[in-house]
Amino acid sequence: MLELHDQIQEAVAAIKEKWKGMPRAGIILGTGLGGLVEEIEEEASLDYEEIPHFPSSTATSHRGRLVCGRLEGLPVMAMEGRFHMYEGYPLKQITLPVRVMQAMGADLLVVSNACGGMNPYFKEGDLMVIEDHINLMGDNPLIGINDDRLGPRFPDMCEPYSQELVERALEIARQENIVAHKGVFVAVAGPNLETRAEYRFLRTIGADAVGMSTVPEVIVAVHCGLRVVGFSIVTDLCLPDALEPADVAKIIATANAAEPKLRVLVRSVLRREAEGGSPQS
Repeated sequence: MLELHDQIQEAVAAIKEKWKGMPRAGIILGTGLGGLVEEIEEEASLDYEEIPHFPSSTATSHRGRLVCGRLEGLPVMAMEGRFHMYEGYPLKQITLPVRVMQAMGADLLVVSNACGGMNPYFKEGDLMVIEDHINLMGDNPLIGINDDRLGPRFPDMCEPYSQELVERALEIARQENIVAHKGVFVAVAGPNLETRAEYRFLRTIGADAVGMSTVPEVIVAVHCGLRVVGFSIVTDLCLPDALEPADVAKIIATANAAEPKLRVLVRSVLRREAEGGSPQS
């Protein structure tokens, strides 16, 4: 089996055969959020099956392709659908696209997801700008021998999400009259949703929202030196004393309905990058 470094290089080579651009930003679109790719000035697209070492996306509403082009004047690579631990993939494989984006030239990662809201001030359809996270997946994509070419053995996690970009996103939300909270996202393995007792526990340890993705990608993004901004759409309320059975179709519909608000935030953040946000800013 090839080393991770070599897998990254093979994937990069396959993408460069289709697209000669160099992305400034990588974008990962979660459940029900793939519509943002419609606004990209597409220059190339590849199904995941065409890219060496990429898994196949089997999750509901995840189309499974990589779209390359420009958004708000900024060259981007966007994943229309992501991979999850509950699909049976190891975290090193799930997070490979993040390393490929960085190897292609990206210095910014935009992540998004649908989540369950545990903060009683949240409502269905609200957005949350992720300010920090908790990893309760029981695994970590950095476990194993560290390849110093890819990042340090012990990456610091004091600011996994760029606080500058968090504040920028919240400022944009205020200007656009979009309800956007700042909060902590906790990742669990899934695929089952949580029990009442688990929701109480997650809320007690400081989480505002819960989901089954995002954290592994962000850990790897920090490891390889990317700035990160993350967004969650609250698709269902996870309040233990008023809990109702989850309706996956309703969750996807809520994500789809809220997506235009997410598009505004992502596009505005990228526009400011294009207008002068330097890689070091």
